Amino acid sequence: MQTSVTVGSDSASKTVISIDAMGGDLGVAVVVDGMAKAAGENAGISFVVHGDQPTLEPLIKRKQVLEGRVSIRHAEGVVDMHDRPSHVMRNGKGTSMWSALESVRTKEASVAVSCGNTGALMALSMIRLRKAPGVKRPAIAILWPSLNPQNFNVMLDVGADIRADAQDLKVFALMGASYARNGLGLERPRIGLLNVGTEEHKGRPELHEANDIIEEDAALNGFEYVGFVEGGDIHSDKVDVIVTDGFTGNIALKTGEGTAGLISLRMRESFKNSVLSRLSAVFAYPSLRRLQDRIDPRRVNGGVFLGLNGTVIKSHGAADATSVAAAIRLAQQLAQLRFTEKLAARVASGMQNRQDEDDSKGSSADGS
Repeated sequence: MQTSVTVGSDSASKTVISIDAMGGDLGVAVVVDGMAKAAGENAGISFVVHGDQPTLEPLIKRKQVLEGRVSIRHAEGVVDMHDRPSHVMRNGKGTSMWSALESVRTKEASVAVSCGNTGALMALSMIRLRKAPGVKRPAIAILWPSLNPQNFNVMLDVGADIRADAQDLKVFALMGASYARNGLGLERPRIGLLNVGTEEHKGRPELHEANDIIEEDAALNGFEYVGFVEGGDIHSDKVDVIVTDGFTGNIALKTGEGTAGLISLRMRESFKNSVLSRLSAVFAYPSLRRLQDRIDPRRVNGGVFLGLNGTVIKSHGAADATSVAAAIRLAQQLAQLRFTEKLAARVASGMQNRQDEDDSKGSSADGS
């Protein structure tokens, strides 16, 4: 059973964000704190929040900045982190995750944000929002800290589907280019295809096929193709968008997160090692703080589901208030850009450009 209550009203809000409040590892209060943080930074957003109303209502009422900017949709069910996507597909109706996606499907909200089970969220998103024309496999795109002037590279897929054939990788390139243009302001993004080496003879057959297809389509679709890139190039300034399958991308993502965590832990241990090292930490603190701000994953939290008829952002399951606020900021940015419509147009245009090119070659071969 699903009911609704509105905590005040705010007709001046420009962007409505749908929030699955029940999916995070750290609890509902952290999600509400993140909403309040984002709302305090931007007066142009309001929320439709999905979850247990008796739990949500008092938490929201304590946040003055949320007054008049939140509607609660009561949903009794919760998708657990350990639930199988197939089970959620059959039994997910009535959960906060289903309800959050429904608000996007009905155009009540522009973007859905959830900290919940990634596989279940993608499965329900494909059921409720459907795949965009020309997309066989949606992808999850993230921003990866890099040496580029924009400070980030786009990488996809990082876990929506472990499989991807050459045509899927081509569509990922089109979607990644659109995200880089709209999200990072890059007029002509550079696309690279992740492989075990940059040599042309390396890699699986589907990568070689994708390499040829993407290279052929680069000029038609306004991006630059740099060819194969390696794991060490993910954070480099030689590429803006890294294209890969979800299996490889997710391993790369988790490895990067784990390595960053290990370095942070070892640095803290080193600075506590002696009186002299503790004193050194005091002098090094401003520089270390700037470094943390530049590479802190919480500040760019949010994987964007690309290739659906609606925008969905997957926040990290262990997201704190800062992370949730970052995901909401990204949601608001993409909503203002009408990103879903632009992405669909880019994919459709890319597929049509290839068809026109093939038809032209066919006509030339026939002598017509």
